[in-house]
Amino acid sequence: MFSDWTNTSSHVKRSFGALGKAHPKMLAAYQSLGAAAAEGNALDAKTRELISLAVAVTTRCDGCISVHAQAAVANGATEAEVAQALATAIALNAGAAYVYSLHALEAVQAFEPSDAAQG
Repeated sequence: MFSDWTNTSSHVKRSFGALGKAHPKMLAAYQSLGAAAAEGNALDAKTRELISLAVAVTTRCDGCISVHAQAAVANGATEAEVAQALATAIALNAGAAYVYSLHALEAVQAFEPSDAAQG
C-alpha cells in the first residue's frame, strides 16, 4: 500500500483546522472557493469529486487524493467511475507531456547552429 489513506485524510483535515485557527481569514477564503465551485446544479457532488480526484492526481497532491477519494465514495462514486476519471487524468498528463515536448524541441532548435552561420 502506498499510503494509509484514511490516516492521511484525517491528518489533512486536522491540519486544516489548526492552520485555520492561526489564519481564520485564509481558511474562510479557501472554503469560499469550494462553496463557489459547488454553486448551481450543472455538476452534482459526485461529478465534482471525480474531477477533484483527477486534478489531485495531475497535481500530485496526496492530501487532496485522500480527501477527495473519501468524498467521492461518500457521494456514491463507483470504482469504475473513479477509474475512468483517473484514465482521463492519465491521458491529459500524456497530452501535456506531448505539448511540452514540442516546447523542448523548439528550445533545442533555438540553440542549434543555423545553416547561414555554418557556411
